[in-house]
Amino acid sequence: MKTSVKLVVIYLLIQLACSLLAGPIMVAYVMLSGGDLKAMEANAMEVVLAPVMLISMAFMLLYLWKGGFLKKMGPEAWNPVSASYLAWTLVASAGLIFLIEFVMSWLDFLPNLMENTFVAMSGNWLGILCIAVIGPVLEELLFRGAVTRMLLKQYSPVKAIVISGLIFGIFHINPAQVVSACLSGFFFAWLYWRTRSLVPGIVLHILNNSLSVWMMANYPDVDTMAQLLGQPEYTICLVASVAVFAGAVFMLKRRPVEAVPAETVGACAIPVPENAEKEK
Repeated sequence: MKTSVKLVVIYLLIQLACSLLAGPIMVAYVMLSGGDLKAMEANAMEVVLAPVMLISMAFMLLYLWKGGFLKKMGPEAWNPVSASYLAWTLVASAGLIFLIEFVMSWLDFLPNLMENTFVAMSGNWLGILCIAVIGPVLEELLFRGAVTRMLLKQYSPVKAIVISGLIFGIFHINPAQVVSACLSGFFFAWLYWRTRSLVPGIVLHILNNSLSVWMMANYPDVDTMAQLLGQPEYTICLVASVAVFAGAVFMLKRRPVEAVPAETVGACAIPVPENAEKEK
């Protein structure tokens, strides 16, 4: 538990350090290159944010590698699950995304402290790449490959999944994202527990973030799916999402995970051994 929290805190500190260093570096660059400092101030967020995020991700990946966390994940972390299993995870994710959106529509009073940051990063290709691809891959390495894996060795699967999801949600800090991140974090952690593979989580995480970027680009003035679809279409989709998510999870629990090692197939029915080595 301590190591899990430590990893998240380290990542937050890396992001903070990179953010604090980025401003002076950009100012120095503009001054040395003879650029217009006032013009740089006008679009500072667009210029600085994506490189800062990319650099912080690189440092965190380096920390995971140097600390041996990547090696401890084992080769099974990159085993692709069967095509049918991945298809059902995509179906479940589609239902879950809609259900989370419904929950968040009732929590629209929560402040979105990162809205301007998200909009700024979505305005250039590097920012989109960080949000939609690089960020999801790193977060799955950190939160599922490292954090959830360690929690599963220390606690029961249910407790480990709940703690992992809560840590993932709180990590986002932004009030408007915490609840949705917790809910998706529970599902991602459950998938990792079943498969011991990062592949399903990475695919779904990329899908979720890419959808957010696409919605921001194409419907910037729409706050909820109810506004976009209208009634009664929204109600029909909501009911369908409940059925789709429940049915897909049921199928995921029934289907074997063909590509993972034999000892982890059907991991949902196999508890973690009590004598497993604990990582503090």
